[in-house]
Amino acid sequence: MANSQPPKPTSTELEILRVLWERGPSTVREVQDVLERTRPTGYTTVLKLLQIMTAKGSVTRNEDSRAHVYEARQPAENTKRQLVGDLLQRAFAGSASQLMMHALAGKKASREEIEEIRRMLDEYEGRTPR
Repeated sequence: MANSQPPKPTSTELEILRVLWERGPSTVREVQDVLERTRPTGYTTVLKLLQIMTAKGSVTRNEDSRAHVYEARQPAENTKRQLVGDLLQRAFAGSASQLMMHALAGKKASREEIEEIRRMLDEYEGRTPR
């Protein structure tokens, strides 16, 4: 399973991954402390989720110290790309333009976001053969 992608994370697993991406390797208590800021989350719940995520291959566990340290197996960009790719296929039949139109229709984009999208499109056009 070394080359395969881990299964898509659930929404709660994605919250845990966000903590690990922002903080880096963390203990169960450190993850739970961050999650507690937005909603009550029990230590044993976080521990069980991290154990499940370890079994799924989405996180790794370092057992060198007394408190096990968990780390996201994939960088944030890989997981986001996997989730968007799945959404693109399931909801938009592979149409990137439909995905973009719906994304922009759902929320007013800032001037900076629009400029970033233009820059990315220019870069994409520059490296894609016509």
